Amino acid sequence: MLVVAIAAVLLVAGCSDRGGDSGSGDGGGGSGTSSSDSASSSFGDLDDVCQSGSAAGSPTQGVTDTEIKVGVFTDVGFTQNPEFVDAAKVFTSWCNEQGGINGRKIVANTRDAKFMEARQQMVNACREDFVLVGGGSGLDGLGVKERLGCLLPSFPAQVAQINSAGADLEISADPSLTQGYDPYYGFRSWLINDMYPDSKNAVGFVNGDSPVTKVLGAQAVEAMEAAGADIIYNDIYPAMGVSDWTPYAQAIKSKGVKGLMWYGDFRQLAKLETVLTGMDYKLEWIDTNNNAYGPEFIDLAGTSIEAQNNYLDLGGNLPLNSDEPAMKDMLALYKKYAPDANLTLPAIRAMSAWLLFAKSAASCGDDLTRTCIYNAAKKETEWTGGGLHTARNLAVPVPPTPCFNVAEAEPDGWIAPDFGADQGPYRCDTPVYKYTGDYPTPPTLADVGKSIDDMQ
Repeated sequence: MLVVAIAAVLLVAGCSDRGGDSGSGDGGGGSGTSSSDSASSSFGDLDDVCQSGSAAGSPTQGVTDTEIKVGVFTDVGFTQNPEFVDAAKVFTSWCNEQGGINGRKIVANTRDAKFMEARQQMVNACREDFVLVGGGSGLDGLGVKERLGCLLPSFPAQVAQINSAGADLEISADPSLTQGYDPYYGFRSWLINDMYPDSKNAVGFVNGDSPVTKVLGAQAVEAMEAAGADIIYNDIYPAMGVSDWTPYAQAIKSKGVKGLMWYGDFRQLAKLETVLTGMDYKLEWIDTNNNAYGPEFIDLAGTSIEAQNNYLDLGGNLPLNSDEPAMKDMLALYKKYAPDANLTLPAIRAMSAWLLFAKSAASCGDDLTRTCIYNAAKKETEWTGGGLHTARNLAVPVPPTPCFNVAEAEPDGWIAPDFGADQGPYRCDTPVYKYTGDYPTPPTLADVGKSIDDMQ
């Protein structure tokens, strides 16, 4: 049963084994990286991200005259999905080619939690690493107390569990979860109030079965009802999948569901949609959740892509086929340093985390301590990862940004429908929703007998 629960966390949190990019990007270069074989030190609208220098001293664990050791969490040993390992390779290769951080080269230590080993890997990180950067694990909540106990700051690419999101000493450059708030409220409000108002009284929800995902599901239902929806069908399925989706499809049809929220593996969703299409039952919309972003879901769904209307929320991040300089630079870096790697939404978030780490660390000069880098990062009040996403206030991360942007599945790839964007490619006019239910919260420094003043 533990493996089933782990798989459900993986699938719902967006850490699943994904396909590649949106199918529309050509991997071409951008303003900072494409003009020659030797990449520049700029990225999007950020200048001098990495630089040579003569930093001296070993002010804290993991920092010497020549190196900065950082930990990168992943579940690659379980998922076989190396997206965070690839992101670390791309960034550190590029940054070290530019001289590192004030001359110190970055050494990325892979911390493979394999889902069930988050606590053990955190203990290892506590022994060796300066900070954690650009990673994520499906059961990340298991290692929070250990991380706080050793006063280890974290710049995660992705947070999976609500008992980890917003924990002390965490600086999320591009948050995937924010403690106490629904990350998809604007998107789902658009679905039921603007795009398909006839569907709001007939919304269904299918969720992978585990204690963790049930909590996430309860939050989703609460927020959707607050947006005006009537949930007429709420079901769970074994997180590892089912052999025949016909009973679920029949229930959806018999209850007259018009819009469907999905929390789970997009491969299973493709099977459900195939059955629904075969029954000649078309939903007005399906919220696939953003782990479906990529070509694999479109290939698996086949003709159902034309028969059903699939949408997802990119959470204020540029789509992979964007012409914006930051995305062009990211594609160029991947083309040079990891040409066979798959680009994913978590990879975008990982790049933002690495950029924040580099900028903050560079500002500390010789005195590169955990206190210095943490305080430097917390001063960023309009962090965009060089333009990869909407501005995030890292000094006051709660409430989160209300901005969202939508991708719609078409046979040729994911496109941006007309969703009322009012700030460039994003829509930011829907107030964020704060949960009213009683949900778990992460441990604090005080819970482990520490304070931020203990950090060096």
